[in-house]
Amino acid sequence: MSDGEHPPDGPERVAEALRARGLTSPIERFAEGTATALDAANALGCELGQIVKTLILMADGRPTVVLAAGDRQVDTAALARLLGVSRKRLKMASAEQVFELTGYRVGGVPPVGLPGEWDVIADDSLERFTRVWAAAGAGDALFGTGREELLAATGAQLAPVSKTRG
Repeated sequence: MSDGEHPPDGPERVAEALRARGLTSPIERFAEGTATALDAANALGCELGQIVKTLILMADGRPTVVLAAGDRQVDTAALARLLGVSRKRLKMASAEQVFELTGYRVGGVPPVGLPGEWDVIADDSLERFTRVWAAAGAGDALFGTGREELLAATGAQLAPVSKTRG
């Protein structure tokens, strides 16, 4: 990058990552913000479960991405078993760790275009939906795509790693 050039902002980086994976999903911006799954579902007028939360966890110090339906919570015991680590060695990454690892702030972390190699696990409850939406690099940006296309683009392993909220 030469002097005077700035790195693309989050949504521009996500748009590039989507194109690189053959997805033509437009990025939509919402003035009211979409940093939480509930905010995103309200902005779109869709079911809460159709919002894909991109969560960063540390599994025995190894960064791991979990794509969870907006109406579910990660079942950390099930995830720990799947990853082969003890439950005590599985922690949510802090907001600072998320930014350091991904280059995105919590509430805007996309499921595509993350730097480096990641273990990516997708909550199998996403199979309820044919169309889903995910964060697109900022707390007011989303993209929508088919569930199967998202899973293919992320290389996610589908697994039962969630429980209903409550």
